[in-house]
Amino acid sequence: MDSASPSYEGHRYPVEIIAHCVWLYFRFPLSFREVEEPMLERGVLVSHETVRRWCAKSGQAYANGLGRRRVQPGDKWHLDEAFLKINDEQKYLWRAVDADGTVLDILAQNRQDTTAARRFFRRLLKTTRTVPRVAVTDKLRSYGAAHREVMPPVEHRAHKGLNNRAENSHQPTRRRERAMKGFRSLGKAQQFLAALSGISPHFRPRRHRMTAPEHRTKTTTRFAIWDEITDATAA
Repeated sequence: MDSASPSYEGHRYPVEIIAHCVWLYFRFPLSFREVEEPMLERGVLVSHETVRRWCAKSGQAYANGLGRRRVQPGDKWHLDEAFLKINDEQKYLWRAVDADGTVLDILAQNRQDTTAARRFFRRLLKTTRTVPRVAVTDKLRSYGAAHREVMPPVEHRAHKGLNNRAENSHQPTRRRERAMKGFRSLGKAQQFLAALSGISPHFRPRRHRMTAPEHRTKTTTRFAIWDEITDATAA
């Protein structure tokens, strides 16, 4: 992950406005044009094209900042791949989560073969800088071949019924994919989904496990972290 703080050099809008627009776009299923309206209601005139540039420039930097603040991932990883439709062609989104459902990494690829699985395993180890105790996957043969080559000491459990956690983690992606009417290219899908996977879950604690006061406290803390990693507090 890039450890550099986001740069606002050359921007005429305050940091708080930039960070707020990026938060709106990645937190809710809004288009760039739809972000304009709540900002206008607050007296801020900003075009959808400006919002797009802010999200493209700062989205991943913010996601990286949040990633550095997360606790060490659990030692049991769940991996899964889902279909992506891009320009009427079938692509694949590879995703890994830990036992708590925290997204460890995602990778959009053209194929579902051993080479793709190997590439995702290596990227995952590099991104997390740790090795799991157990890797849980479905029965796709590519996982077994890549596992034996990249991390043979790790226990591998291939069982479709054990991998619901990873499969369920695709749901936010599906909602955004429908709202955006699909992705235009594999690169754009990777850029957007990588930032989405880092930002959106930060503001979605497991509310069903908390009382209302606990949820408010947790959300307030997470907003404070957001202000820190976007440098809004310094501004």
